[in-house]
Amino acid sequence: MAKPSIPSPSPRLLMAALTAVLVLLSADRAHVVEAVTCSASQLSSCVPAMTSSVQPSALCCSKMREQRPCLCGYIRNPNLRQYLTSTDGKRVMRVCGVPYPTC
Repeated sequence: MAKPSIPSPSPRLLMAALTAVLVLLSADRAHVVEAVTCSASQLSSCVPAMTSSVQPSALCCSKMREQRPCLCGYIRNPNLRQYLTSTDGKRVMRVCGVPYPTC
């Protein structure tokens, strides 16, 4: 009995598969590059706006957006919670375009 032959993939199919693998690998690298080091001190420029009604600075907003993945951890920290959950803290996030996290 003869074995059925398995057709070899076309060069186009191989190229498409290789391209897909490269895109996935580059996306993983991009994700690693964008990893954030959580450091509450990065938000020090936001303290004036979080403790009074002054508008947040551009630096504050930039740091708030950068530290967005860390906000739940800061909210869970009893020493930091008051700044982020206050009316002014929530206002700073809103003005900076950072959604209040659901932790």
